[in-house]
Amino acid sequence: MSNSAIAGSVSGPPKNRAQPNKHRQKTEATRLALLESARRVFASQGFEASRIEDIAAATGHTRGAFYAHFSTKEDLFFALLEQETSRRVTQIRTAMESHEDPELRLQALRSFYVNLIADPQWVMLMLEFRLFALRHPKLRAQLAGTHRRIRSSLKLEVIDELLPARLRASRESEELRKVALDVILNGLVLEHAYDAERISEKQVVSLLGRLFDVLIQTKQTDGTPPR
Repeated sequence: MSNSAIAGSVSGPPKNRAQPNKHRQKTEATRLALLESARRVFASQGFEASRIEDIAAATGHTRGAFYAHFSTKEDLFFALLEQETSRRVTQIRTAMESHEDPELRLQALRSFYVNLIADPQWVMLMLEFRLFALRHPKLRAQLAGTHRRIRSSLKLEVIDELLPARLRASRESEELRKVALDVILNGLVLEHAYDAERISEKQVVSLLGRLFDVLIQTKQTDGTPPR
């Protein structure tokens, strides 16, 4: 066998293996670009008013590229939701796991929650999407169900396991506390965005911290909830 034939037989397979990898990288880069574009377009135009063409054009692509990755605009939003939620869960776990003391882990969680005021855009996007779901009753159950499945897939209970044992409660009680904290955050961020003279960012931060303490009972007590 000639040297060129040997070289060809050795160098051929790696090139063949590299091609699909490059394709996957390009495909993933396009998907991530569409997600980032969607976040900006949704924030500036609102979810319902946003057009698929605008989201794709902002990345230098066409509608065809959009539909190669997402079936609908709702499908894109849920991908964005999953990406953002996963990112936040990772941030929370990293902050909490940096402490061995469960009480310090709780304080890390509190700080993360209070600092969510720094990203009002995401809060507004979630409110916008919920309003969209309410305006489309036929889709509402499907959208809410998909949202629940995303939360379930991320195994958020691992965060609860990092908290002090005294805060362990039934699954129903834990879920109610999370819902209450979510509603409080949404309401305060919305009110601040609407009328910052009525409630300042500093006041929002203070209220978020105080209400977190009440709902989570951050201070050890004799069983009586904090006042």
